[in-house]
Amino acid sequence: MSEVRRVFSGSPWEPVVGYCRALRVGSQIFVSGTAPVDDNGEVVAPGDGYAQAKCCFDRVRKALQALGVDCRHVVRTRMFVTEIDRWEEFAKAHQEYFGETPPVATMVEVKSLIDPQMLIEVEVEAFDSD
Repeated sequence: MSEVRRVFSGSPWEPVVGYCRALRVGSQIFVSGTAPVDDNGEVVAPGDGYAQAKCCFDRVRKALQALGVDCRHVVRTRMFVTEIDRWEEFAKAHQEYFGETPPVATMVEVKSLIDPQMLIEVEVEAFDSD
């Protein structure tokens, strides 16, 4: 069986809920739902879907890099958004991070996220064939 490598972000929710930010099993990499929060757990840019999406993708990229890959290795993204009519804000940020090597992508409207100020949460899967 392949070795499992885990990355923790230091989020206060990781030990409470019992999860890690990302893990790698062989060539597969999975990044947990990533919310638009800063290092103190505070929501970034309330009301700004683009800035929140960029924050999520920055945090995802950092987790990927800790496991030896980057955004070009991403094969699937899932975006959970609370206001689907703002899809262009989220899509703009997604395109900036993944446009050169586009993964398959899903954007789904959800009733709410863990904090009402959050407009988006992102989940990612990557594959390292190098």
